[in-house]
Amino acid sequence: MVQYTLIQSPEVVIDIPGKDSTKARDKAMDQLLELMEAGELPTDLSDGFGPQQFIEVKELSPVTTEADDAVNHAIQVLSTFATLKQKAQTLRAEARKVRPHLDTLLSEDESDSEVFDTLKEGFKTLKSFAQAHSRYQEARAEAQQSLTVLDQALALPEDD
Repeated sequence: MVQYTLIQSPEVVIDIPGKDSTKARDKAMDQLLELMEAGELPTDLSDGFGPQQFIEVKELSPVTTEADDAVNHAIQVLSTFATLKQKAQTLRAEARKVRPHLDTLLSEDESDSEVFDTLKEGFKTLKSFAQAHSRYQEARAEAQQSLTVLDQALALPEDD
């Protein structure tokens, strides 16, 4: 889709399927004539107007600044941190349930196979918790820095 406008009336935009070409400009000229005949063109083109005088309207790509990039990164870091914290908390609760079974393992009492099966699953839980907690602790410092970046971005100028 290509869009054209007129220097005399930039608010008028004519959409034509395809790319900018002589044929597309001719089609835009036909639409322009229809607008003029319908009285919908706010500009008088009595001096003449040709297809080559159309101005192609180009989409501007969004401009991102370093500050925008820093804020986006900060939000991503905080989002990841929230996920890590939630996972660590969930696994902490499961790991606490496993802890009493470790006392049973270390006692001199006889244990049946069900206790050992429970412990084997418990070890997986303990390992998962330890890994999640470690990642959570590592991410905490970066999350605090990200919070500082966000605080600066959200700071409003003080009234004098």
